[in-house]
Amino acid sequence: MVKIIVVTGGVMSGLGKGIAAASIGRVLQSKGYKLSAIKIDPYLNQDAGTMNPIEHGEVFVLDDGGEVDMDFGHYSRFLNIDLTSDHNITTGKIYKRVMEKERRGDYLGQTVQVIPHVTNEIKVWIKELAKKDDADILIVEVGGTTGDIENLPFLEAVRQMKAEEPGNVLFVHLTLVPDLSVVGEQKTKPTQHSVKMLREVGIDPDIIIGRSTEPLLQDTKRKIALFCNVKEESVISSPDCETIYEVPLVFETEQLSETILRKFRLSAKTTDLNNWKKLVNRIKSSSDKPSVKIALTGKYTKLHDSYVSILESLKHAGAHQNIFIEPVWIETDEFEKDSSKLKALDEVDGIVVPGGFGARGTEGKILAIKYARENSIPFLGLCYGMQLATIEYARNVCGIKNASSTEIDQESPAPVIDILPEQKDLDSMGGTMRLGAYPTRLEKGTKARDIYGKELIYERHRHRYEVNPEFIASLEEKGLVFCGKHPERNLMEMIELKEHPYFIASQFHPEFKSSLERPAPLFKGLVKAAQERRRAG
Repeated sequence: MVKIIVVTGGVMSGLGKGIAAASIGRVLQSKGYKLSAIKIDPYLNQDAGTMNPIEHGEVFVLDDGGEVDMDFGHYSRFLNIDLTSDHNITTGKIYKRVMEKERRGDYLGQTVQVIPHVTNEIKVWIKELAKKDDADILIVEVGGTTGDIENLPFLEAVRQMKAEEPGNVLFVHLTLVPDLSVVGEQKTKPTQHSVKMLREVGIDPDIIIGRSTEPLLQDTKRKIALFCNVKEESVISSPDCETIYEVPLVFETEQLSETILRKFRLSAKTTDLNNWKKLVNRIKSSSDKPSVKIALTGKYTKLHDSYVSILESLKHAGAHQNIFIEPVWIETDEFEKDSSKLKALDEVDGIVVPGGFGARGTEGKILAIKYARENSIPFLGLCYGMQLATIEYARNVCGIKNASSTEIDQESPAPVIDILPEQKDLDSMGGTMRLGAYPTRLEKGTKARDIYGKELIYERHRHRYEVNPEFIASLEEKGLVFCGKHPERNLMEMIELKEHPYFIASQFHPEFKSSLERPAPLFKGLVKAAQERRRAG
């Protein structure tokens, strides 16, 4: 029977439930157990695809094309597992299912209510997925904060699940333990109130994780245990760390995995976190470790979570090459206002132009790409970054005046980037999107083929526009190499420049498949090229 760990959060949002859930999974993996994960998002949206990155953070894309919450990135990066859109339960999805059943008459004239119909649908979804995954342990992260009205049906559903299977469901509650420097004391009252609110919906936490700036004092743990009705060993310290990948090691020191296994009446099959420890030590800064500066040039840089997978992918690549990554955040709007600010790129060792939608900031990105090309700065373009690199080359090398994308200018006389004819007949905007994993065949003799070390790769996409086939011959004639192509359709997946130290761009998002133990090849290539530039001085 699968064991289920439900992770809830209290006091305030932004404490890192996703990181805590992924870290719990990682330490249990090290004990020899097969893990899977579900994220519950209590918003009415059916998925995260339509959400603004500045408000909600990055939209993470799965192999099946699911657009999900950024916490799925943590699951992927910590656990090396590929999940599906079914692993993301939202209020929108649940209510859609319930209403479809009501319209079909499946409820046989009953008055359809939150309890039992909505809660039953939630339980059925979780149980069916647990059976399908055939995992030993399933982690269910309940989004939102205890006390939010929107997550009450989900809390009620998991409460019922524990009542139905008391030995197979365990509750972990993440709370804030603030340290008030004025009185020099770690305050437990917020945690007490949060647990009280959880109890009001019928849930007693089995384990409490206290987020704090410094490790929890033993007196603090004792007080939380006393007032929240748990044993001291079930109060886990989660202080601030230099890197999120250190959290599993903190949990291991706190003996969290032993506590969970004991409550489930299980025992460790293995114990192995040695490779993880090695990589974590490589990520952390050190005075005797080489470092490189990588510029992330985008239009959502005010919220770093908008590009979290890119930032983490750089760290993964750095860890495997024992190089510390110093990210430099640059809003490309600034280049449009004052092109002299491009000189700031002389101070970095590599440039990433990430994906995005819409016209804002695009001319600034194009200026950054041109600067990287002309000044031999290692460059990696992602999705929109590849499209803009193609436009830049068309304008400034091929001499194609007014080269643009129909996403930017629908009346462009030179639509180097366009929606292909077979896509224009589709009705909905969502229908024209290329979402999820698609194949790319890498051309022999190219840098891309050398980097991946194989001919056929599968990477995740999230875009609507493509390189216009009408301009490919002109671009190739002037030296732009289309090094990766869809094996069946006339779709350009990657570009590179032969005479440049590292100028590569992909239509796909390699960052979505990168993890600490399996870094994305294109990011490893960028970091290596950046280090060579730094050494050259």
